[in-house]
Amino acid sequence: MPEASAAPFDAFRYAHDRFHQIVWMSQNTNHLFPSGPIEEALVQAIKDRRYPDYPLGSGDPELKELVRKDFPIPGAEVGITSGGTEALYMLTRALLEPGDEVLASDPSYLIIHRFIELAGARAIAQGIYRPPYRLDLEEVKEAIGPKTRMILLIDPLNPLGSGYPPEEVRAFAEVAHDHKLLLLHDTTYRDFADRHTLAAPFYPEGTITIWSVSKNCGLAGLRVGGLLASPALFSRIWKYNTNDLGVNVLAQVAAKAALRAKPQVIEAIRRQTRENQRMIREVVEQVPGVSLPVYPSQANMFALDISQTGVDPEALQKELLVHHGVFLRAGNYLSLQYGKRFIRASFSNLPSDIEAFGKAFAPALAACRPVAAASPA
Repeated sequence: MPEASAAPFDAFRYAHDRFHQIVWMSQNTNHLFPSGPIEEALVQAIKDRRYPDYPLGSGDPELKELVRKDFPIPGAEVGITSGGTEALYMLTRALLEPGDEVLASDPSYLIIHRFIELAGARAIAQGIYRPPYRLDLEEVKEAIGPKTRMILLIDPLNPLGSGYPPEEVRAFAEVAHDHKLLLLHDTTYRDFADRHTLAAPFYPEGTITIWSVSKNCGLAGLRVGGLLASPALFSRIWKYNTNDLGVNVLAQVAAKAALRAKPQVIEAIRRQTRENQRMIREVVEQVPGVSLPVYPSQANMFALDISQTGVDPEALQKELLVHHGVFLRAGNYLSLQYGKRFIRASFSNLPSDIEAFGKAFAPALAACRPVAAASPA
């Protein structure tokens, strides 16, 4: 009998099996948000036995008010979903038709592109792996055609960490308005930016804003997020809500506690992420062939370009994880065109995590470098 081929290496299974041993810099998760207010709220909700009953199907009213306060968009309806990703799936199914086109970027959060394709539409990705590492307004305008239905603006951008200045956000909103297009503004990382501008106030009737507490509030494992949109758009999207019995009641309790605490703690978190990325840059500058396309990042992650080293990002991801306990993410998850050029590092982590990365990166890269061919005798 022939031997069965070995199963492919599953980095996430490996990391989850060793959760407490791993420096988790792979998924932009936030390990800096103070746990006290969240833990207290969850313990009290458990003592109150909130979990035997279904949550309010339309969403916790206080949580909605906290989101409205966080996102001052007059007249917008707030939707609460199991993470921002569920909201993205719902809105692409609701608002896109087969044959529609969505103007997007590469690199990008490619899960959105997949949802676009599931709706029968197509993502037209502009290559942005070049300065200034964000969508170019003039190129977007040139790409608008009869099938264009939506512009996808991820701001700040996962995985590069580039952000859009206020005048560009307004310009994208005006272009969408003038061409009667929808504008999808994914703002998941806005709290890490030095400044951030919402597109919806410039184009309220056609902008869908994605919000989340996964990254800013460190609640990725509880899966709470959603969208804001005008009443007309919201009613069209919410028809596709399959979670009609509501989002996890304990997750909503935690989200309320986190949003109440966020104004008091987010600036300290932002400062630490800036210090962490400075520490990573110092490491990178000592390694030949490695560079940071975007610095400083306006998010809690950026790309480390390793294209000049000859090292495959997936091989480096595995080497760092298995032999050093440091988990970064290979670029193929985030780019079809450029994924072989970079590995993504997130840094909303404790300084000790960044120090572990600093010790591991150069040796791991050296272990993955191609061996030079021997010269002929």
